[in-house]
Amino acid sequence: MALNKSMHARNRYKDKPPDFAYLAGKYPEFQQHVHTTLTGRLSLNFKDPEAVRALTCTLLKEDFGLTIDIPVERLIPTVPLRLNYIHWVEDLIGHQEADKQALRRGIDIGTGASCIYPLLGATLNGWYFLATEVDDMCFNYAKKNVERNNLSDLIKVVKVPQKTLLMDALKEESEIVYDFCMCNPPFFANQLEAKGVNSRNPRRPPPSSVNTGGITEIMAEGGELEFVKRIIHDSLQLKKRLRWYSCMLGKKCSLAPLKEELRIQGVPKVTHTEFCQGRTMRWALAWSFYDDVQVPSPPSKRRKLEKPRKPITFMVLASTVKELSIKAAAMGWDAVEALAVVRAWVEKILTDLKVQHKRVPCGKDEVSLFVTAIENSWIHLRRKKREGIRQLRELPRASEDTLQAMEVEKNSQKSVSNDSDRENPKTEDSEMGLMVPDEDVPSTAGDDLTEESAAKEERSEHMKEEETEAEQGETSLGKGSSNAKKEPCPSEEASSLTVQKEQSLKETSRCFLFKCLMNVKKEGDDVLVEMHWVEGQNRDLMNQLCTYLRNQILRLVGS
Repeated sequence: MALNKSMHARNRYKDKPPDFAYLAGKYPEFQQHVHTTLTGRLSLNFKDPEAVRALTCTLLKEDFGLTIDIPVERLIPTVPLRLNYIHWVEDLIGHQEADKQALRRGIDIGTGASCIYPLLGATLNGWYFLATEVDDMCFNYAKKNVERNNLSDLIKVVKVPQKTLLMDALKEESEIVYDFCMCNPPFFANQLEAKGVNSRNPRRPPPSSVNTGGITEIMAEGGELEFVKRIIHDSLQLKKRLRWYSCMLGKKCSLAPLKEELRIQGVPKVTHTEFCQGRTMRWALAWSFYDDVQVPSPPSKRRKLEKPRKPITFMVLASTVKELSIKAAAMGWDAVEALAVVRAWVEKILTDLKVQHKRVPCGKDEVSLFVTAIENSWIHLRRKKREGIRQLRELPRASEDTLQAMEVEKNSQKSVSNDSDRENPKTEDSEMGLMVPDEDVPSTAGDDLTEESAAKEERSEHMKEEETEAEQGETSLGKGSSNAKKEPCPSEEASSLTVQKEQSLKETSRCFLFKCLMNVKKEGDDVLVEMHWVEGQNRDLMNQLCTYLRNQILRLVGS
């Protein structure tokens, strides 16, 4: 029973499913439907209506002391599912141990031949029920089942006209306020739907149990959606004649439009739940016009249970650890033990990659690092370096004639500037920053524009900018004290810089590729490195980083 763990917490079958062997030994009418499989287990053919009826009657007798009779031609209820609904109604009306003495009144719309909801509610909680039925055969069987269990003082079965729901049933009892109503509506709109045509996802396996029931029990005009809408429209007229209106649904797709209908009609209190048992799922909807009722929280959205993913790992062998220890000692590191050596090299590689990491508490004989990757700095690293060098080499070069012309112009500018210097001696050092350094212009046509010259150009431009800013600062100070007041205070500048740094750090921390927990632990004489996924954009990125770390450690030993 795959969904038994999701049954209602108080359902007696949640942790203790029916013992077929025990029941077969105690009840001969049930034993004839039980078969032994090749593995020695007892099983029941749920495709056989007689077997399903025998199980229902046996469970009601064994666990609740109820004796009933159900015709095979009518709906045969399953006990765990109906018990789920009873327990949920208990939650709706607040039926706790302290107030079990208070008489609760409920209505069962379409009680069926078994009259199972009133029988369970009256037996377990002492509730009073008004049970309605439109089918003659179901009405007769329901009355006999109530009388057979001596519950006529708590259960009143009434025959109502076709298509009657709540309005006609409550005409005679105009002064009574009921605590709740229950309903297991006809799920299907026609016979094709009842057979699963156009109403069942073809990818789903066929139902494991037989579909029994009369025409009025399993089919209605418009299916369960229109049937429940009729109950909603009745409730809009009755309103506070019932504290809670509820119904069970066989299709999840019916839940949303019904909730939307209640919202449009302005119903103040609405909730829903799920009924899980065996391989069957059902849904239930409830609403109320009372402000003082406690609304049970609907179940949280069921998430698919993910299998725990294994961490990505790689092994550092004892021989490799020994070589790493020698290299660590040569670099002056204090790491001696195998764990400390591997951790130190891993931290160095992560630092070189600009991958954030910090040590976190962990168990004995292991070291843990919490890793946050902001950018992908480990993929195609060598290719990126080669690409950068290639781009520098492929920068456009000037022709020989152009270079000679530039050289002549440069010499003429030098001579002019020297003459002007002799005539007008400099008074400010800042004017020197406006001259172009000699190294910026290549002297021959065959020289390459290397990285070194590019760096010099950047430094000279930076010096120019600083000197120009210094000039502007001096001139502004010479204009008077009024301009001096406008300069920002050094403390204000420092605080603004701090705020900017904090903001940039926050933005960086929000944008990350992934986060993982890295464990370094001993495996005999070797060291195992594990990377556990925490969150992020793509798990493959962590796999790439793990491969890079392993290759770098092996490359260290090889070099």
